[in-house]
Amino acid sequence: MQQMARYNRTQILPIVLILVIIVVAIVALVSAARMIFFSNTTTTSSSDLSSSQQALIDTSVGREVRMAVRGPIVASEDFRSYQIVINSSNRILTVFEGYNNKVLSKTKLSNTVAAYEQLVYALNRAGFMNGNELTGDSNDVRGICATGQLYDFQILNQGEKVKDLWTTSCSSARGSFNSSLTTIKKLFTVQIPDIRSKTSNLGF
Repeated sequence: MQQMARYNRTQILPIVLILVIIVVAIVALVSAARMIFFSNTTTTSSSDLSSSQQALIDTSVGREVRMAVRGPIVASEDFRSYQIVINSSNRILTVFEGYNNKVLSKTKLSNTVAAYEQLVYALNRAGFMNGNELTGDSNDVRGICATGQLYDFQILNQGEKVKDLWTTSCSSARGSFNSSLTTIKKLFTVQIPDIRSKTSNLGF
């Protein structure tokens, strides 16, 4: 009988040990899964934002966003471009003639911090600054997309560029901008009521 009891114990102990190891392994896997999945679903904090994103959503005085649009490369008399600059105080549309940027018209509207905050957060959610700035010849936009439009998007602080990305309407010149041109362009243009009438003579 004693030999039988010893035999049973020696048979049971390895099984118990295996069960304990399995339980410990399961607990470890569950803990690891919680860390991975729950950490990814937490709300993004300011420390998770890139420096350009933080600059974008900053609504303090001196911060602003700008979209500049250059038309097709034509004779100087016919060349047109425009820009929209928005900050917490103003929304400004300026239309230019010629390559020396002679001002044809200027529309200046007031703005509020609350309105500007909504805009920059919308731009951020739309991936406004997702791209990486190009350097050297890759960043030279002179004469690029000669029959189409060049779009330049900037974040500025006290008039100094924080980040500058560009793209064109030509499929052969995508540039550094890496978001939806249609979405971002609309977010800017709807800030200027009746912008169509103010830019209808540009030909693009």
